[in-house]
Amino acid sequence: MQLKDKRVIDKILHRIQLILHYCDGIDYNQFSQNTMISEACVFNLLQIGEMCNKDLSDELKGKYVNVPWRQIYGLRNRIVQ
Repeated sequence: MQLKDKRVIDKILHRIQLILHYCDGIDYNQFSQNTMISEACVFNLLQIGEMCNKDLSDELKGKYVNVPWRQIYGLRNRIVQ
C-alpha cells in the first residue's frame, strides 16, 4: 500500500469514527430532528465519498474489489444533488 493510500484510509476511518460518535445513543427520530448531528454526518459522508473517488489509487481499489467504491462515491453524488 502506498503511503498516500494509508493516509487516506486513516482519514476515512477517522470520519467513520466521527459519524459513529455523533450517532451514539440516539435513535432515528432524534437523529432526524437534530440538524447539527445530521448535517455533520452528511458532511463526513461527502468527504468519505470524495476521498474514495479521487484520493485513493486505482491500484488499491483494484486490490480490494469487495469494497463498493463506486457505491460509496454514488452516495456522495446523491447527497450533493
